[in-house]
Amino acid sequence: MKILNVIPAFTPSHGGTVTVLYRLSAELTKLGHTVTIICSDFNFDAKYAKSIEKLGVRVIPFHCTLSIASFRISFSMKKWLKEHIDNFDIIHLHDFRSYQTYVAARYAIKRNIPYILQPHNSMPTHTGKARLKSVYDILMGRPVLDNMSKLIAVSREEVAYSVRLGIPPEKISQIYSGIDVDTKLSKKQPFGLFRQKFDIKGAMILYLGRINKTKGIDILIKSFYLLSREIGDVTLVIAGLDDGFKSNLEKMIDDLGLDDKVRLTGVLNDFDKISAYVDADVFIHAVAYMGGVGLTPLEALVCGTPVIVTKECGEIIDAAHCGYFVQYGDVEDLKDKIFYVLNNPEEARATVIRGTEYLNENLSWENIARRVEQLYENVICNL
Repeated sequence: MKILNVIPAFTPSHGGTVTVLYRLSAELTKLGHTVTIICSDFNFDAKYAKSIEKLGVRVIPFHCTLSIASFRISFSMKKWLKEHIDNFDIIHLHDFRSYQTYVAARYAIKRNIPYILQPHNSMPTHTGKARLKSVYDILMGRPVLDNMSKLIAVSREEVAYSVRLGIPPEKISQIYSGIDVDTKLSKKQPFGLFRQKFDIKGAMILYLGRINKTKGIDILIKSFYLLSREIGDVTLVIAGLDDGFKSNLEKMIDDLGLDDKVRLTGVLNDFDKISAYVDADVFIHAVAYMGGVGLTPLEALVCGTPVIVTKECGEIIDAAHCGYFVQYGDVEDLKDKIFYVLNNPEEARATVIRGTEYLNENLSWENIARRVEQLYENVICNL
């Protein structure tokens, strides 16, 4: 098959959607398919693109002519699609509300080429910018949904949300994103490299992800403040791309007198990211909304680190009985759970073992890619 993947931007700093596309494209190429990725050049990571091109995947960035409220307009992509979309058997759209998704769907509809939408939990309006999202949905979003062949939901929660939007259940396929259980994550760095680089003392608590107000990082800082009064030798690491919330966190850290106990590292490269997972005593992902599944807790488990999550991102953690749960916003409960994990390392280690066994059996990228491949074939055959 000739597969065209469409995504607004291609850089790992933009989070799990890009990582999922990278790994899925690499696996589909191994299966013998021709895979192309098109995107805007907004924050384009040329080194990252080159690394997947070495695996046989073509990446084509188009100039971002205009950027309006995270809407990256690339007029040259429209021209390219008009000239080249007929060369592909199927289109896979990643993310819902984007110029790239809209224009690719529009040409796919015109040329009668099937397309699959994978929103990656981007459809809900209650996670911010509700008014702008509603405008997009009215003007552009509905035709994309009405004409798609299939929607890939990455969790049971996303399936339920999609049905509430009026998408017929028979158009929805629930396929979890894969996890690197047998590649770079499992080839762990030696313990202590991250701690040495960032001068980490004592127990290390880690959050890794976008610095966004929905991620519960402010709750984590408040919980950490209470914990630091009970355990003196402890450090909180907050790593990831600032999504407009970093200054709020810096003020909170300063107000609580935690400057010497909190490290804001910014975006980590792959080596430091894995080192952080390996060196952490516990990984926290106490988010407000994640559509049922968060990838970073699964990465932490693969690297041997116990996890504490909210139900909003813990669908797989719950299924595998491989982590600890807190209610979003409950400062005391989160503090108590961190304290418990730090003081019960053998039990925490057992959760990690259960988690890695579950991921190996169910969520290897080879397994996920074959499910997506079958979905493509079914869609093409049913034209």
